[in-house]
Amino acid sequence: MKLVDFKKSWKQLQLQVAAFFDPYDLSKAAALYTNEKWLRLRFAHRYQSHFAPLKWKKLKILAIGVGGYEDHTYGGEALKTWKTYFPNSMVYGIDIIDKRYLEQDRIKIFHGDQNDENFIKKVLAETGELDIIIEDGSSANEHHIKAFHTFFPALKDGGIYAAENIHHSYWPSLGKNWSNFAKDSVLLQNWVNIGGSLDLNDPKTVMNMFKRLVDGLNYQEFLHPGYVPSYFDKNIVSIHFYHNLVLMYKGTNNEPSNFIENNTLRPFVLETLGVKSLEELGLEFPTIDKTTDEYTALKVK
Repeated sequence: MKLVDFKKSWKQLQLQVAAFFDPYDLSKAAALYTNEKWLRLRFAHRYQSHFAPLKWKKLKILAIGVGGYEDHTYGGEALKTWKTYFPNSMVYGIDIIDKRYLEQDRIKIFHGDQNDENFIKKVLAETGELDIIIEDGSSANEHHIKAFHTFFPALKDGGIYAAENIHHSYWPSLGKNWSNFAKDSVLLQNWVNIGGSLDLNDPKTVMNMFKRLVDGLNYQEFLHPGYVPSYFDKNIVSIHFYHNLVLMYKGTNNEPSNFIENNTLRPFVLETLGVKSLEELGLEFPTIDKTTDEYTALKVK
């Protein structure tokens, strides 16, 4: 055996031992599947506290994006990490490039476009409801947004949706005048039409979609008569923001307000204010921009 091969094998053995003796450390599981192109599971330290309580459960995990583009020398490292960290779980992957050659026991890969609703229906019909969804597919903001609307409803109650690489919200499209600079780079070509914005309040970015969803956590507190809660208002129970990462938990969000009922003031509050109706307060109610329920028809039955 060559010295370089021996060193590589010895290093891998050390990593396996470290992961074995500290099975809850996701970073150590991720370190087993690194190379010069894919150095680590970037958000392992963020996922740690969320995923550790689920480690031994029998889960169904879907990763949107397998990695590696058309390069056959890497890709699938995250899928292998999830398989190792969750030893009783099934891991699924979706990629627009055919990565099915990376399949192995407890890893199944679907070849198709995450924006093709017919394809997604077939995927979800096979997987059934999911426990964890990790979105790391297309860089385009509109695709991030559509992926969330499409896949979040496929989670079980208690499930977790993770959206990675949301920094693309802040990067504007390169456009036609810039595209020639990216023609020799697959990575840069993905950024040409990314759809982000220098405007931090641009409603078309995925980050601003998530910002709006934060308000939805408190929809029971909206003083807005006639407000109809969206699917996401009613089914997201917590949102966790990190650098370039957002995690959302699915559940029934129906905790009532102490002062508001059906988005109007409770009678005892009106009485305390010395009025008989909300109209007497002379309030003006602006339109609330809700996250649409357009894609929830794909929800797994």
